[in-house]
Amino acid sequence: MSTWSGTSMGRLWAVLVLTGLFMVVEAVGGWIAGSLALLADAGHMLTDVGALGLSLLTAWIAQRPPDHSKTYGYLRWEILAALVNGAALFGIAGWIVVEAVQRIQHPEPVRTGLFLAIAAAGLVVNLVSLAVLHDAREGSLNTRGAYLHVLGDALGSVGALTAAGIIAVTGWTVADPAVSILLSLLVLTGAWRLIRESTDILLESVPRHVSLAEVQARMLAVPGVSAVHDLHVWTVTSGLVAMSGHAVVPSLDAHPGVLEGIRAEMATMGISHVTVQLEVAQDGCEGCDDARTAAAAPARAAMTHLGHGHPGHRH
Repeated sequence: MSTWSGTSMGRLWAVLVLTGLFMVVEAVGGWIAGSLALLADAGHMLTDVGALGLSLLTAWIAQRPPDHSKTYGYLRWEILAALVNGAALFGIAGWIVVEAVQRIQHPEPVRTGLFLAIAAAGLVVNLVSLAVLHDAREGSLNTRGAYLHVLGDALGSVGALTAAGIIAVTGWTVADPAVSILLSLLVLTGAWRLIRESTDILLESVPRHVSLAEVQARMLAVPGVSAVHDLHVWTVTSGLVAMSGHAVVPSLDAHPGVLEGIRAEMATMGISHVTVQLEVAQDGCEGCDDARTAAAAPARAAMTHLGHGHPGHRH
């Protein structure tokens, strides 16, 4: 099933409206005040509007059920959107750094009062948005991406307020671009994490919280299993981990109990979609993980799917 809920989508819509409205205010105010920090944050907000819109679109697409050509449904769309969001964050951070360097080389006057007022208002809007998304940020990689975008905006507002205060007290206008560069580094950290996680999922890497060796050991510990091979563990989408593998079980009578035992062991590790092929014996088992593998010719293989239907099926 999709990891998206109606509550998550409603929260994203609320944040999208807030962000879009204040983006216009900040862009106009930044232009009038001559503040790079405000203009950069408005540009970041423009990316946020696009990212939030993309998140909502992919949430809608991901809710479509599986069909004969897409047996997992459309769940991976949210991972693609998360990758795009991370790349967009990288681009915005790079643009801020380039503009900041130019502003340091050629300082420009800043209308501090207007700068301070808009930065303060922006911080309030971003804090409200963060509060709206806070509880839903761990439910989906795509929601986390939206949360990181808004967090980047909040940090931008804090930096803008800091820069405005420094300029008001000392008149040092370089504080505006200098703070922008520091904030860009923070944004890049979150962007890198998002890109890394979404790329790992697209490459079907073993999830970072799962040990393949432990999966193997738990399967071998199930009574009746003499060897395990061709083992794969991957993430289909946020919160949905899948596993497939072969288990050598010499005794036919042990097969039902082995299936239940493997399913129970995988469930304790957070692996909910399990497909196992049981083999009575396998000759020349290249890649087998246990020396106890029987040397007899294959007798029978039973492909058993341990899940309760593909995610997204409607019953």
